[in-house]
Amino acid sequence: MTITAESSPPLSLAAAFTTHRTALLPDPAPAAPGARAANDASPLPPGFDAAAFKRDLDELRERVVADLGPRDLAHLRRVEWRGRLATLAGYATLWLPPNPLTAFCLSFGQITRWGLAHHILHRGYDRVPGVEPRHTSKLFARGKRRWLDWFDWIHPDAWHREHNVLHHYYTGEQGDPDLIERNVEWVRESKAPKALKYLLVLLTGLTWRFTYYAPSTISVVDPDDTSKAAPAGAKGISVRDLFRFGRPQVRKLWKSCYLPYALAHFVALPALFLPFGSDVALFVLGNKLLAEALLNLHSFMVIGPNHSGEDLCRFDQHIGSREEFYVHQVLGSANYATGHDLGDHAQIWLNYQIEHHLFPDLPALKYQEIQPEVKRICLRHGLPYVQESIVERFRKMVDIWVGNTSMKKVRVFPAR
Repeated sequence: MTITAESSPPLSLAAAFTTHRTALLPDPAPAAPGARAANDASPLPPGFDAAAFKRDLDELRERVVADLGPRDLAHLRRVEWRGRLATLAGYATLWLPPNPLTAFCLSFGQITRWGLAHHILHRGYDRVPGVEPRHTSKLFARGKRRWLDWFDWIHPDAWHREHNVLHHYYTGEQGDPDLIERNVEWVRESKAPKALKYLLVLLTGLTWRFTYYAPSTISVVDPDDTSKAAPAGAKGISVRDLFRFGRPQVRKLWKSCYLPYALAHFVALPALFLPFGSDVALFVLGNKLLAEALLNLHSFMVIGPNHSGEDLCRFDQHIGSREEFYVHQVLGSANYATGHDLGDHAQIWLNYQIEHHLFPDLPALKYQEIQPEVKRICLRHGLPYVQESIVERFRKMVDIWVGNTSMKKVRVFPAR
């Protein structure tokens, strides 16, 4: 069975937060059977049975899908209300001088919306009996509901294509737009002092939702119809492209992402407080900017390290079967600490990255429930199950960024 990602061509984007100019690139030609660089040992154990591995995971998925029900919806509502309460606390104290508590509440509320969008737009709740329509992928953040459900720098339709389609079905491949090692290759190869490279990582973390994710995602959709893939030959948007308004996708980026978000959060909202004095309006702006920086750092830390590290693999060939799909997701993904709902919420359930990439369309609670069994299945079949603290995974991602380490490379699927 061949795995496809809708009808989209395989694409990849270089890091849009840099001034490194790139285009959307096709997948490389398939490797010759048995081809592998001399220093590329197989990541799979001798005698690995791909069919048996698939069978065990398929059986687990069947049991999980059959168990979808009220607990998943109750969990979804709890998560949503935590985020709402944090947002309410943030806005209730917005008029105070800039402070970390207000910034944290605003940031936590907003990253909760992103976490909800992540699972809902993956169709995670579409099949749960009794789910409200607003919590389904057909309605959540779609059309005008974007402004209510998930109002961010990132356009929800563009996120769907970049993340749900390209990243998930080309994980670690040339067609993966979020393949960090390739995206920052120019940084890794640069002769600049390491201190400057580390500074670039920090600057990226402080700004990446609007310097990387907004341009990266809008680049892969048609600017005239965001529900469709970008036209053939479309190029990625780098920082030095941001003011090239002759390009339709740059105009779309400003019209649908930059201007609405910036005007709403950093102009209109502070202006509402002007009747209370210019100092109060400046306090509001300061708190919003502080929350923005915190949200960027928080999301960068939980999202960035999931597929980056010297112990993870990248692949030179595209998946050709469900067996290969499952193996790629395990070899190319890493978990963080798991098992506690508040800790999971703080990591927006990306700490279950292996489980999520194996089964992208499950409710968040299900990843918590199946994680021990997925780990047992991987270990029983001899597959490495990478799980470390988020701090350690972040360190390994940074090492990739600055060129201290490199990812493992798989030239051809070892079990073919």
